Amino acid sequence: MTLKQLREQVMMVANALDNMFSKGDAIAIDMPMTVTAVVIYLAIVLAGYVVVSIADSFAAQEIAVRLRVSNARAIFTQDSVVRGGRRFPLYSRVIEAAPLKAIVIPATGEDVQVQLRNQDLSWKYFLAGVSHLPRPNCYFPVYQSIESVTNILFSSGTTGDPKAISWTHLSPIRCTADSWAHLDIQSGDVFCYPTNLGWVMGPVLLYSCFLTGATLALYHGSPLDHGFGKFVQDAGVTVLGTVPSLVKTWKSTGCMKGLDWTRIRMFASTGEASNVDDDLWLSSRVYYKPIIECCGGTELSSSYIMGNLLQPQAFGAFSSATMSTGFVILDEDGHPYPDDEACVGEIGLFPTYMGATDRLLNADHEKVYFEGMPIYKDMQLRRHGDILKRTIGGYLVVNGRADDTMNLGGIKTSSIEIERVCDGADESVLETAAVSAAPSNGGPEQLAIFVVVKEGMNISPDTLKKRFSRAIQSNLNPLFKVRWVKIVGMLPRTASNKLLRRVLREQWKQHIQIQSKL
Repeated sequence: MTLKQLREQVMMVANALDNMFSKGDAIAIDMPMTVTAVVIYLAIVLAGYVVVSIADSFAAQEIAVRLRVSNARAIFTQDSVVRGGRRFPLYSRVIEAAPLKAIVIPATGEDVQVQLRNQDLSWKYFLAGVSHLPRPNCYFPVYQSIESVTNILFSSGTTGDPKAISWTHLSPIRCTADSWAHLDIQSGDVFCYPTNLGWVMGPVLLYSCFLTGATLALYHGSPLDHGFGKFVQDAGVTVLGTVPSLVKTWKSTGCMKGLDWTRIRMFASTGEASNVDDDLWLSSRVYYKPIIECCGGTELSSSYIMGNLLQPQAFGAFSSATMSTGFVILDEDGHPYPDDEACVGEIGLFPTYMGATDRLLNADHEKVYFEGMPIYKDMQLRRHGDILKRTIGGYLVVNGRADDTMNLGGIKTSSIEIERVCDGADESVLETAAVSAAPSNGGPEQLAIFVVVKEGMNISPDTLKKRFSRAIQSNLNPLFKVRWVKIVGMLPRTASNKLLRRVLREQWKQHIQIQSKL
């Protein structure tokens, strides 16, 4: 699709929106990140409305929460989602969530495959509303102040209820600046990142392409199989975005064998902590091109630490703060470590941060991000919640969230440090999750490891417990003891693939409680 074709489609949808809504109305999108979804997103912004981003994997209850909090007037959705030749219902989930007007796009073909309610419209009928206009493909943009809201996004919910985060007109400029400066996205690039408009990477990808002149590559299907890899090859993708668990699947299944990815000049990785061995494997697919790590948040509109192409990169690590970002790493008493000292602690962001939110729709912004944070050089630091490790060489490694820190025998460590060691402790291990909890009657925290083993592998929890204990005591601390190992089919994750350790922590607490009663 050319830029001219894209503009014409966006302007036609913008005209159709004006037939139905009042300026400033919030309009939801709950569908896969297709070409049509991108057109709808851009049209809503162009015409002076507000996008409400909802991931298409959510259950009806989760959709309902987001529609209520955002006060959405209507929702764009699909009749179904097609994956691997099978249809999964989407429209039925949307109408179960709320009685809002729905504009329904067919997943395949020209006509929707479901019976619509009286108040709902098919995509074809929605667009027919502009057929009377002399120039339906022409539209004059609605100009607004930079503080005006363009998009309501939601945090992934790793810490409970999702926070409703407002993106302004400044947010796209900030996220594109990061892509331009750190990933060197430019005209001539083909940028592909399997994501959804319901997650922050959806809008980031969109703006990073269209504000730099790069081409956006969209794959309508699962990124877990050979078909996605062939699309990357055939589309001539030059920058490929990944999530570490995605790379782990590609490596373990061998589904990307026989493909030519040599057009790729770099990878971008975000969403969770990377595995060094998996990164080495991924980089080797394209003659050891760099993997640029990105870590940030929806509320920041960007990353606060990234790699870049001007410094040597290390797998699983970040080489610098992003352009214009300032931060300190805090010790347990809230005092900042010197900037050149190797250390581990919670990060405190400088409060002047281009693109960061200044409001939340359903929570107290000041309380969530600033209350209780220390003062540094007359600035109250902004909370982000990550535990950051600065190495002797000056590289940065994310050691998990502040609420994922555990105290084992009086020594503080992070879940991610333990998981990195356990992931390499036995060849049968696909992935692990480490959590700790103290008995209800008091006493020190006890460590539990939840394990997913590779398909076809057979190993007992007791054997893994011995191997994990040996690996942890050799690589981390001889005083750390593994109390319990449980083999599971999969680890609980949010729809954006973030690990839900709090769910596993509750399971471990219940197990401790039962054992103490026995």
